[in-house]
Amino acid sequence: MVKWDIPLKPAELAENRLVEAILDGNFPINLSLPPERELAEMLGVTRPTLREALQRLSRDGWLEIHHGKPTRVRDYWREGNLTILGQIARYQKIVYPDFVVNLLQIRYLMAPAYTRQAFENSLPEVKQFLQTLQALPDETNVFVEKDLELHLLFTKLSGNPIFTLIFNGFGDLYLIMGKLYFTNPEARLSSQNFYKNLLEAANQNNPSLAEEVTRQVMSDSIHYWELAEKNTAQ
Repeated sequence: MVKWDIPLKPAELAENRLVEAILDGNFPINLSLPPERELAEMLGVTRPTLREALQRLSRDGWLEIHHGKPTRVRDYWREGNLTILGQIARYQKIVYPDFVVNLLQIRYLMAPAYTRQAFENSLPEVKQFLQTLQALPDETNVFVEKDLELHLLFTKLSGNPIFTLIFNGFGDLYLIMGKLYFTNPEARLSSQNFYKNLLEAANQNNPSLAEEVTRQVMSDSIHYWELAEKNTAQ
């Protein structure tokens, strides 16, 4: 099926520009936005379009709007929610440098849990999928795609839809960052061994082993990501 690029509506463009301006510090946390007329001119939109964008950002937790008072930029790290987290991921280049490492630390906490639950709830499906990962071509794009597919499948099979909602919020970022991560042959080898060890745990019907193996690999992935960032910076 052909995918058409649908132009953004003016309010969506204004919304994106405001989020970028908030994240890059042009509109700092806990300070007020410029007056409506001035802000509309800055963004190149009409005031009704601006109001629509502001209402959407208020709904998502970026802004605090009170009638008759200036619009405040919320402290999105302390007052934000999953919607904001997913949006931040799209603008990763202008977010603070440790953002991906912090995400990997969250995955380190979550992945062992949803892997164990997937093994407990849907072992035949887990085993069937893991068998498809045992002889992957040693190619970056293949590992990016299959690793994302594995974790997304395990969140779904875990029986806890919150895992999937969180993971879906970072799908695009996962693909972008994965291309950098899996350029390292050691990272690909680590994941290939991970898939092998998971299949052995599945053949043994051993969710505890799967949980342990996953925790170790998630810890290793933080190390490999830091190496990838270091090599990119050189």
